[in-house]
Amino acid sequence: MTENLPPLTQNSLIPILTVSDLSLALKRAVENQFGFVRIKGEISGLKRHTSGHIYYALKDENAVIDAVSWRGSYSNNTIQLQEGLEIIATGRITTYPARSKYQMVVESYEASGQGALLKLLEDRKRQLQAEGLFSSERKKKLPSFPQTIGVITSPTGAVIRDILHRLDDRFPCHVIVWPVLVQGPGAAEQVAAAIKGFNALPEAPDILIVARGGGSLEDLWAFNEEIVVRAVADSHIPLISAIGHETDTTLIDYAADLRAPTPTGAAELAVPVLLDLLTYLQDRGRRQQDVMRQLIDNRQLRLSALDRGLINPQRLLEEGMQRLDDWSDRLGRALPQFCQNLQDRLGMTYSRLRRPSEVLEFSEERLTQLSTRLDQASFHKVLERGFALITDSEGTTITAAKNFPDNPVHLTFADGKVEVIKTGGNTARSKTRAAKPAPQQPRLF
Repeated sequence: MTENLPPLTQNSLIPILTVSDLSLALKRAVENQFGFVRIKGEISGLKRHTSGHIYYALKDENAVIDAVSWRGSYSNNTIQLQEGLEIIATGRITTYPARSKYQMVVESYEASGQGALLKLLEDRKRQLQAEGLFSSERKKKLPSFPQTIGVITSPTGAVIRDILHRLDDRFPCHVIVWPVLVQGPGAAEQVAAAIKGFNALPEAPDILIVARGGGSLEDLWAFNEEIVVRAVADSHIPLISAIGHETDTTLIDYAADLRAPTPTGAAELAVPVLLDLLTYLQDRGRRQQDVMRQLIDNRQLRLSALDRGLINPQRLLEEGMQRLDDWSDRLGRALPQFCQNLQDRLGMTYSRLRRPSEVLEFSEERLTQLSTRLDQASFHKVLERGFALITDSEGTTITAAKNFPDNPVHLTFADGKVEVIKTGGNTARSKTRAAKPAPQQPRLF
């Protein structure tokens, strides 16, 4: 019996694969075809995961490819990845089946020429300068006579030997060396940690020197990293940067309190020359001695002049003693004469004194004479001779006919007063009052 089978078609001959099988086959094909490649591109969309892995994309004018740098391989690179940096990445092309994407696993990378590094350096410089890390107000003054100097550099090589030798020649002092890597992976972190470590010491150095010999831009790149620049700016210990040769410039030169052209120059800037100080002190000592000698000479001359103008104290004492004797003799003679003069004045005064009864009689006689003269001068005596005193109602004396008023007036006689009124040229009498007796003259008994 023959079965009826469906006709064979071209699609029925293609094997059926699972999604995982296809993704694995594509992954193998891509990795076998390309293996390790080198790609030049600009970093875009940089993301740092908490795991330490770096995810980004490399792009040019027409295309974009995803890339990843695992934590282990990324830490071995000198230059840190940064948005917009153009690099040459070395790695392998692979796929990520979970998202149906192909990507590049970057094993190592390098900046795409000096131009890319210089652009990155300039952008970072502008950023840090805008934050005020290079401001002159942040600069600290170096102490004139440091006792302890901290040096951050490689423990091997000519740099540390040159610094120690120059310090020993100029101004021997205590030096603490903090060994660090000065280039390559981890150098920036070690330098920043050393700066923070010195600042955290209970007895911190007076000055810090960060030093490294010359090299290319890539060799000196650790001293352009942001972590190092911020550590330098935050240091409360005055810091001298001495990186490379005089023509080399790194970002920590702008943040440091002072830049030295060479590591040896840093040692010269950190300390004075001991011999120069000794010479200076000796010169100042000689000048001080000369000034003091001149001052003493001037004081001696002035003292001599004053001595010539002063009187001998012995002569003053002798004159005083002689004057005292003279006054004693004069006092002995003058005292009896003074007493005699007083006695004579007392006798004269006594002879001029009178007895109280004589004085009383003299006073009574004198009082009687005055009373008589007063009585004779009284206006009542005039009235007794026939005269009268004319006054108006207010008591004002009338001495002329033209002043005679129409109102009643008073005529005062020796024996009384009369009030009269002027009527048609005639005078009418109003009333009469007896005059008061004259007051009795006082008498002294």
